Amino acid sequence: MTATLTAPPVPDVTVRVLPGPGADQVRVLAERAGLGHGTGEYAPGAVTVVVAPDPEQALRGVGRRGPLLLVCDTVGGAGRLRALRAGAVVLARADLTEETLVKAVHRAAHPHQSIPYPELSRLLTGVHPARRVPVSALTARQTSVLRLMAEGHGNADIALQLTCSEHTVKNAIYEIMARLQARNRAHAVAHAVRHGLV
Repeated sequence: MTATLTAPPVPDVTVRVLPGPGADQVRVLAERAGLGHGTGEYAPGAVTVVVAPDPEQALRGVGRRGPLLLVCDTVGGAGRLRALRAGAVVLARADLTEETLVKAVHRAAHPHQSIPYPELSRLLTGVHPARRVPVSALTARQTSVLRLMAEGHGNADIALQLTCSEHTVKNAIYEIMARLQARNRAHAVAHAVRHGLV
């Protein structure tokens, strides 16, 4: 006798899979996972699932009504960012299982204000060839402070490691944020990681 493990169902969530190549696979997984399955018509609160080669194609022609889950063959940084801006959850087709489908449907149905770390990491390291601050724009002291900030050290610890005063560290952080046009420490570190400054 064999036991089949299935992902726990998502209560009160209806999944509406739009017709298209690969949609049948998603429908079967949704049924096996115990997800409520709606008709092809739009239902308020239903998570609309679109299967497409990439997020850009998935978002074309899809209205912004209700939660949206995109199941895509390829998910690049630009596509992930576009989906994020559209309020959609993206799932790579290679990662599609009952469990990942349930988790993605749950995220789409109950959006959270924060971005999951793996997704944030991919966005920060793979996208935004925007403005680039040359390394020479930062002094050696600022680069050291920025590197220690990225490692999670506080002002007192940075001052101790660089053998300077906390006041000097605060000034360096102020200058770093001004040069990188960062809103806060986290934004400065993210910018530095994205552009290879640390």
